[in-house]
Amino acid sequence: MSRQFKYQDDVLIEKDFNWKQMARLLTYVKPYRSDVSKVVFVMTVFGMLTKLAIPFLISLAIDRAIDPKEGAPSSGMLIGITAVMLVLYGLRWWAQHYTILQTNAIGQKVIFDLRTALFKHIQRLSFRFFDKRSAGSVLVRVTNDVNSLQDLFTNGVVNSVIDIAQLLGIIVILLLLQFKLGLAVMITVPLMFIVSSSLRKRIRYAWQTVRIKQSRINSHLNESIQGIRVTQAFAQEKENTNYFHGMNRSNLRSWNFASALNQTFGPVIEITSAAGTLILLLYGSHLIRSEGMTVGVLVAFITYVGYFWEPITRLGQLYSQLLISMSSAERIFEYLDEKPTVAEKADAKELPEAAGHIRFEKVEFGYEADRPALKGINLDIKPGMSVALVGHTGSGKSTIVNLLCRFYDTVQGRVTIDGVDVRDATLNSLRSQIGIVLQDTFIFSGTIRDNIRYGRPDASNLEVEAAARAVRAHDFIVQLPDGYDTEVQERGSALSMGQRQLLSFARALLADPRILILDEATASIDTETELRIQEALNTLLAGRTSFIVAHRLSTIRNADLIIVLDHGVIVEQGSHEELMQKPDGHYRGLIEAQYRFLSA
Repeated sequence: MSRQFKYQDDVLIEKDFNWKQMARLLTYVKPYRSDVSKVVFVMTVFGMLTKLAIPFLISLAIDRAIDPKEGAPSSGMLIGITAVMLVLYGLRWWAQHYTILQTNAIGQKVIFDLRTALFKHIQRLSFRFFDKRSAGSVLVRVTNDVNSLQDLFTNGVVNSVIDIAQLLGIIVILLLLQFKLGLAVMITVPLMFIVSSSLRKRIRYAWQTVRIKQSRINSHLNESIQGIRVTQAFAQEKENTNYFHGMNRSNLRSWNFASALNQTFGPVIEITSAAGTLILLLYGSHLIRSEGMTVGVLVAFITYVGYFWEPITRLGQLYSQLLISMSSAERIFEYLDEKPTVAEKADAKELPEAAGHIRFEKVEFGYEADRPALKGINLDIKPGMSVALVGHTGSGKSTIVNLLCRFYDTVQGRVTIDGVDVRDATLNSLRSQIGIVLQDTFIFSGTIRDNIRYGRPDASNLEVEAAARAVRAHDFIVQLPDGYDTEVQERGSALSMGQRQLLSFARALLADPRILILDEATASIDTETELRIQEALNTLLAGRTSFIVAHRLSTIRNADLIIVLDHGVIVEQGSHEELMQKPDGHYRGLIEAQYRFLSA
């Protein structure tokens, strides 16, 4: 199957590694800094100090108790040193156990906060953001990209502080034990960092590519699940599987390449460690022969050098992990830095309870700069009026609705409710007074009752049932296995189109909005069902300013005002009777075409 999907976020983020961004990531640890401090203190005092004391005790046992230069070996001293070492090992085990428990708890709290912040921010973003991104790619940011930071927060952040402290402690001890030998061993460290730094950018871009491939897989998977009926209806299962196989293979290649680059850090550190150990043995044996150092000190030195490479190795792994995590962090921050194109003003006011007087004043709008959707729209809708918007697909009907709800902002002109520019009102106070019933109504996972109550969570059970009765939904609801408590899956797949539409009517009626929008709300309802809910529609529209986007004559003929749109321009407006009197009018042409279609 030859298909290519390209979304705005399917590109590499061409930026150098930004430590400021890393600092920004660490701000999510800030609320738990006291817990982090406790872990670092415990591990430093009981973990690191006990660990660093053991090689010194071993050298003391060798030089003073086992093979002293003067006097006989001392069994008592050896037993005493051994007992102290056992106590230190016990303290070290406790410190490590405490650290693991606490760092995991802190890491999970940070991930929880980050995922919550990202989801909360996405909820506030405007429609333009979602117009350019697939649902799957957004899902990847909230799940996979956040999850990829889990190891960084559960282990990396705290352990890196402990490792740095341990590394500094070992360096001091090595230089105090034998200054020249300490310098000779550590001369290999700068070489390691020079080599590893050259790999940094390639690894970071490689993991970014992996994240993009995974995002595309999730986007395709989401699309395939949503469109499974179409896929099976056209017998495209094999082609769809082949296309997914190609994407999956591409992801596998990207992962293998990134993983191979990532694994180069280990050999670099091992080679450097081997070089340091070789220097230690050669120069150390020379110092012993020249009596510049004892055997016990050399043994301690060997142990400390082993300890020295442990934090170096872990920090190298952390650096590798950091490159992986930062590719996800950059994608997360890209979303968090996204500003809503429709945002509240700093001085936005609460919109008072609306009477429903709506005006469009010289409104210009386009979803894209070079493709205007509305041109010079002027409307004056009095409170309580029902307005029908008709016209061919793409004429601008739904765009008028979108601007009224402020899902988008006008390019020129303004939209007012009771004289208040919608851009001057808070979004919550504006949208809470507008109810929308769409053609493809969305049913959430949960009970029938919860779906009806969605726009008004505090409504009582009696109010929910009254709303359902008013729109003729009660009869089919009580026939369901658990009535109003029947669980429905996402999008209400077990319900018919007509039943889902009736639930959306009940939801809108219960919310009791001052302005009601029916956007092709009866398009999916059969004629018999439509006849049954006409009375309910009259109840729903009574006393409210309403906009009806529809093609069916039965839905729009009783509207107070019918507005005919063509390519974003109002070409006719008036009542049904007035417009039908125009022999060559657009509206009359639409109605006659509908009659010819129905009678064919």
